[in-house]
Amino acid sequence: MLNNDTAYPLYAQIADQLRLNIQTEKWIESQRIPTEMELCEHYHVSRITVRKAIDELVRENLLYRKRAKGTFVKAMTPNKDEYATIVKGFTQELQEQGKNATTVFAEVEHSHADQKLAKFLNIKVGEEILILKRVRGDGNDVFAYFKTYLAYKKEYSLKSRDYYGSFYDYLRSLGIVVNQEREYIEAVSATKELKKLLKVKETDPILKRVRFTSQKNEDFYEYTECFYVGSKYRYYLDFDT
Repeated sequence: MLNNDTAYPLYAQIADQLRLNIQTEKWIESQRIPTEMELCEHYHVSRITVRKAIDELVRENLLYRKRAKGTFVKAMTPNKDEYATIVKGFTQELQEQGKNATTVFAEVEHSHADQKLAKFLNIKVGEEILILKRVRGDGNDVFAYFKTYLAYKKEYSLKSRDYYGSFYDYLRSLGIVVNQEREYIEAVSATKELKKLLKVKETDPILKRVRFTSQKNEDFYEYTECFYVGSKYRYYLDFDT
C-alpha cells in the first residue's frame, strides 16, 4: 500500500490515505479512527511514523485527540461563525508584491456534486456545481493552477473568458463578498496534470493550498485546490497585533 521507492516520506503517504478516508466519508464526523497500533499493523510501519501522519491531520484540523479515548474525525464543513477574515485572492497577493496577475488558461465546467463536494459546499449529492480551472502567473512566468468548486447558480457565466481576471472581483460584481476562510497547506508531488499545465518535473516541489471560503450569513461556499510551483511562489501571512 506504501511506496518505499520514492523520496516522499512514508508518514506523508499514510497521511494522504487517512485524509482520503475522511474526504470520502469512509470515516465520518466524530468517528474514532483505528488506534496507532492498528494502523502500524495495517501499514507495516513504526508507531513513530503513524503518529507523525496523525499529527499532520491534527494540524490540519481534520482529526482531534481525546485523552485515554483515542483520535476522532472533526467536522470538515466550514462553520459560518468561525474564521471571520478578509479573504485575499491571488490577484491581490501579487498586487501587494508589485506584480500583475495573469491567466493563461481558463476552463468552466457545469457538473454535479459527488459526496465530498456536497459536504464541502453544503449542498446535496447530485446538485449542480460549477468547476473552474485556471492556470495563472505574473506575466513573466506561469506557476499556479487553481481548481475551484461552487454550487451552481444561473447567474454564473459558463464562458471561460469571464474568468480571466480576479475571481473575487467577479463574485463581487454578483453581490457576493467572500469574508470567511479556512485553509491548509501541504507539499505534494507533481501529478501528470500538473506536469503538463505548469511544465514541471515530477521531482519539482509543489505547494498545495486547500481553501474553504464562504460569505457570512449567506448561502455561499467555495472549495478551491491551489497548486503552486514551490521554487516560484512564496506564501505570505499577515497578522494584525
